[in-house]
Order: sequence, then C-alpha cells, then structure tokens
Amino acid sequence: MCTVCGCGTGEVSIGWANARPSAGPRAGRTLAWRPLDAGARQERQAHEHAGETGHAPRIDGDTVDYGNGPAHAHAPGLSQGQMVRIEQDILGKNDRLADANRQWLSARGIFALNLVSSPGSGKTTLLCRTITELGTRVPVAVIEGDQQTDFDAERIRATGVRALQINTGKGCHLDAHMVGQALPRLALAEDSLLLIENVGNLVCPAAFDLGEAHKVVILSVTEGEDKPLKYPDMFAAADLLLVNKVDLLPYLSFDVDRAVDFALRVNPRLRVIKVSATTGEGFDDWLRWIADGLAATARQQSDRTAAGECV
Repeated sequence: MCTVCGCGTGEVSIGWANARPSAGPRAGRTLAWRPLDAGARQERQAHEHAGETGHAPRIDGDTVDYGNGPAHAHAPGLSQGQMVRIEQDILGKNDRLADANRQWLSARGIFALNLVSSPGSGKTTLLCRTITELGTRVPVAVIEGDQQTDFDAERIRATGVRALQINTGKGCHLDAHMVGQALPRLALAEDSLLLIENVGNLVCPAAFDLGEAHKVVILSVTEGEDKPLKYPDMFAAADLLLVNKVDLLPYLSFDVDRAVDFALRVNPRLRVIKVSATTGEGFDDWLRWIADGLAATARQQSDRTAAGECV
C-alpha cells in the first residue's frame, strides 16, 4: 500500500501483449461507498476521540490542510507515527530494490530514464519521436506503465523497438520491484538506452526510485503553469523538465516563463528544455542531453572495469 494514495498491490501483470480489461466489474473492485451501520459508526467515533484515525488538519480561513504533520498526508485509521513507519518500511524496501536495479543497469552500461507526468502530457508521442530521431545511433528499449491496456506499448513497438508492458491494476505508479522483474525479460543490449514511461500521475511516482539515472518530468503547455507548485515533490525529484507541446502556444494563454520560474523555485538545479513532439522543436537539445548521459554512463562503466582489472 502507498500511504499517500492507498493504492494496492498484487494486481500487477507484466507481458508483451496483455489482454484488454473485461467490461464487467472485477472481483474486489470498490463499486460504491456503503453507509456505516450504527455499531461501526460508534466505533469510528470512539477512535476519532482517541485520535486513532489520523490527525487534525490545519485550518486557515477557507483552507483545510491535511498535509501538515510529519507524514505530510492523512489516512483514515492511521496516526501520523504509523504512517511514517509504514512509508519508511515501503520506501526502504523499494530503495534497496532500486539500488539492485541500478547496479544491474550500470554493470551493462545501460542509461535508464524514468519519464513522469500527468495523463495526456504527450509522453508516448514524445517517446515515439525520440526513438525515430535516434535512429540506429543507440539500441533502445521501453518499459510502459499503465493501469490497464497495452495501447502505448503497441505504439512503441510500431517504431521497431522492444517494449514491455506493465499493468499496475489499482496501483498508480511503477515501483522498483516491477521494473526489476521486467529488466531480464527485455534482453537489453549493453551500452543502450532504457526509457521507462511511468503511469500518468504527478504524485506517487515522485517517491519511488526505480533505479533510473534520472527522472524526467514532462509538463504540457495544455496544463496549468502552476503545476510545479501544486505538485512540488515531482518537480523536486526530477533532473530535467521537458515543456512539451510548445507548438500550441499561439493558441493558448499558457505562460512558459511563469511555469519555468515556478519549477525553478521548487528545484533550482532543474534543467529545462522546451520541445514539441509534433514539430521536433527542441529535440536537438533533448537528444544532446541523452547523448551526454549515454557518454557519462559509458565512462563510469569503463572506470569500474579498469578498477576491477587493477584489483
């Protein structure tokens, strides 16, 4: 369980061509809320009086803030201390698995990027254009993360590269265990590029390291300029911001400078590149950034090999 979103586990599927979800409801799916009976209501009220259902929000005028407290979140039935302990356990295990993924990738000279954004930002279109622009310069493989379907993986495969689909079910993000299960199935080439398209979500993917070299956050100009301030954890965790769909700026009121300013307030070290996956604007800078990362990965692998030979 993710203490931020409450997403479950145990519904993950990994494959090359997962079946479409059935039209009917799945077992265990929450169909509707149910009113508490009198006994349950009394028990809940008793727990609330005892402070067992979470913590009191900070109220300032018309703002009710559940993000205060050490857990920076609220979960019914859990105290702040319990939430912190659960999150430490979950993220601690995830970080250990991410480190194993990172070592596995590093040993093979594979440069891995974790692309994160809200739904509809243009991640898949950007990936397809990136793969096409790279051509035969470097081997590329893709891990696609979605709750259901393999539509995006099919689009990636149409470019001629290998793509593995991870369906997360109720889960709203990829984690290091999922990626670790996927890596050996992809038969990745050494000295290659691995692009991981995370589930569309600007919240939970920020907390989960997958073993990637960098998180790349994509912000579309069809979204609001205030996204970096509304979802700061994601922009703080990223190393690169791609402002996408800039070809649409003449038709929108989106203020690019304001959006970038907000992002840099959250993360002053953030690199920013403005791109259009439709026209190719900014792709030279984006591909140059990738090339620099591939070169740095190759140098690190060479240094490790030399150090091993010296021993």
